[in-house]
Amino acid sequence: MAAAVKLGQVRTVAAAQRRRLTVTGVVQGVGFRPFVYRLATELGLAGLVGNAAGAVFIEVEGPEPVLEEFAHRLVDQAPPLADVASVQAEPIPPVGDDGFRIVTSRESEGARTAIPPDVAVCDDCVAELFDPADRRYRHPFVTCTNCGPRFTIITDLPYDRPATTMAGFPMCERCAREYHDVGDRRFHAQPVCCPDCGPSLRFESGAQRVDGADAALAAAQRALADGRIVAIKGIGGYHLACAVDDESAVRALRGRKARGGKPFAVLVRDLPVARRFAEVDAAEAAVLTSPARPVVLLDRRAEAPVAEAVAPGCPQLGLLLPYSPVHHLLLAPVPGSPAPVPDALVLTSANLSDEPICFTDDDARDRLPRLADAVLTHDRPIFVPCDDSVVRVLDDHELPIRRSRGYAPLPVDLGFAAPPVLAVGGELKNTFCLTDGRRAYLSAHIGDMGSLETLRAFERSVGQLGTLRRAVPEWLAADAHPGYLTTGWAQRHAEDRPVELVQHHHAHVVSLLAEHGRLGEPIVGVSFDGTGYGSDGAVWGGEILRLGTDSHRFVRAGHLRAVSLPGGDAAVRNPRRMALSHLSSAGVDWAADLPPVAACTPAELRALRSQLASGIGCVPCTSMGRLFDAVSSLLGVRHRIEYEGQAAIELEALATTVGGNPAAATPRLRLPVHPDGQLDPFPLLVELVAGLRTGVPAALLAAAFHEAVADGVMSVVAQVGERSGIRLAGLTGGVFQNVLLLQACRSRLQEAGFEVLTHRVVPPNDGGLALGQAAVVALQAREEGG
Repeated sequence: MAAAVKLGQVRTVAAAQRRRLTVTGVVQGVGFRPFVYRLATELGLAGLVGNAAGAVFIEVEGPEPVLEEFAHRLVDQAPPLADVASVQAEPIPPVGDDGFRIVTSRESEGARTAIPPDVAVCDDCVAELFDPADRRYRHPFVTCTNCGPRFTIITDLPYDRPATTMAGFPMCERCAREYHDVGDRRFHAQPVCCPDCGPSLRFESGAQRVDGADAALAAAQRALADGRIVAIKGIGGYHLACAVDDESAVRALRGRKARGGKPFAVLVRDLPVARRFAEVDAAEAAVLTSPARPVVLLDRRAEAPVAEAVAPGCPQLGLLLPYSPVHHLLLAPVPGSPAPVPDALVLTSANLSDEPICFTDDDARDRLPRLADAVLTHDRPIFVPCDDSVVRVLDDHELPIRRSRGYAPLPVDLGFAAPPVLAVGGELKNTFCLTDGRRAYLSAHIGDMGSLETLRAFERSVGQLGTLRRAVPEWLAADAHPGYLTTGWAQRHAEDRPVELVQHHHAHVVSLLAEHGRLGEPIVGVSFDGTGYGSDGAVWGGEILRLGTDSHRFVRAGHLRAVSLPGGDAAVRNPRRMALSHLSSAGVDWAADLPPVAACTPAELRALRSQLASGIGCVPCTSMGRLFDAVSSLLGVRHRIEYEGQAAIELEALATTVGGNPAAATPRLRLPVHPDGQLDPFPLLVELVAGLRTGVPAALLAAAFHEAVADGVMSVVAQVGERSGIRLAGLTGGVFQNVLLLQACRSRLQEAGFEVLTHRVVPPNDGGLALGQAAVVALQAREEGG
């Protein structure tokens, strides 16, 4: 290894060599060029570094051993927010440079660099934010090379200030000096600004307008203390906030959003405050404080100081820590202000439920008056909307529920180069995916495709990401469901491009393979969710799929035994209907002592009985999600839902109240597997009814039901694995957001000798569907030579 040299010293060696390096990955907007400059200068190398549209380009000149050291440290010591995908090196003739410099970014043809996600304000910037001696003291837009907005402010690539929404804020002389000072933390930080040259904060309420950061913050704190709902313009859109312990304010917020009973997220000042609200272990604390700052679903404390309307009937709370300077300031005293200072706030996206988040100022002027009493806003535009991410933590790893801010649009490496594919995703929890070479870029969360507003948001986001990637899709991928708005959109916009329809549960399994970098490996995929269009036109959702080395094909190796889905969406909204359908199929009489029977009126019972007998308005359904709904109603937990998955979520919550081994405390329930791979729930339902009638507590039955499903999964996967020789299993689909079931299935399969894949990068629910669609079509295109 070469001896160290002083910063700025350049070795002059007769045998100097020169190399050109091209670095791809997340290497723009993360301090990579300043890092390269400092590394090269420390090693006494000459040359240059700059941004191109698809990479960072470097030329370094010096002795070969030092060039080797530079190449190793370039990857091993990269900045914390960088993600180096590849480094290509080639020798070029020496030119005798006498120093190292950062050069102007240049446009280039071909692939473009990965776009960095937004990350939380770093500890160094937070320290400046609250340091009275610092010139950025209480500056709501403090940022540096290591933190702050990226994805939501980038308008084009390469990533330079003119290609961001900071273009309208020229740097003052002092900020410009920092920007050009290689020793400064803000060296080439594109969003750098200060109170003299940056965006400004203001508070508006009716005719009242309060300008200036501290005055606006104090006004917002007073409004919140008075029980008002305040809209806050954040990094990727507007949020709605209110006092977390004010029951009337929270109920008002719930009513304005048409939120139903779906829980709200809670913004907390720091980890000690978080621990007053919920149980937080070391792994959960690490995720809470990570640069991504997602909402983390945690077990709430019984004494948590929250209004009941924050998360009615839910044993968990979704907590997040401040990720923007405005959050930190809003939860801290304003000098000289008597306004009460909150240490926690309800924080939810500013939109009606299932609509896209409000992010433009014009949209805010139109929509916010119906939702908020006041607005804390600023004049930095948001180019790309990005909602908060949501995760659970399982065995020290993240289980994504919604992948958005902090993660999107980080790509997944497909492992092979493919023609550009646009996969439009599903109908619920929509995201889309755009492939570019080896990489698949999954969008931020868009929402449920049930409104014109969401469809417009989808179209706008497709256009924005396509512009940034400069990728023109040659193939389109969509769900096979003929009624999905996304499928119709793909077919209308196909022009002369092929549109490939991908079966829903197949896409789930392939998304799991893709995120683990294991496309082309044989797998037995367990794909459990609420609804997916089957290859036979039925409603699928309890599927066991076998995939070989050609991941773009599948065999349906097993499934849950079908029952009738009476009335489509009406049955989804009313779990009691699914309970009665399951009981009818299992040959169990609708006796008045059963909770779903008691929950129905006589007229509803007559109509449902007639519908099931005639088959009118019924379709066959193999959905595991609907079985969970049915059991939730059968045990008296939830007969009608106010948000998707509520019945199953509450059933899981009830089951987790059981300590020890539930199977030892109640008759063991059975989910038999037939030789043809069918999981038969009918014996299980008969046993549940018997348990209810003999007085077994509903919590024990709920826990035993989870155990029975896990036993059935192990049995059917073992059956398929024995016949095929496959020893890799995967657990995917929205049902596997249920951590109790996920753990039970995984442990049984591992004990049976299977390697088990679960989701850690994209959600198991439909938020990960587009990745699977894109991978299936990319594999198909490769096979066809497209």
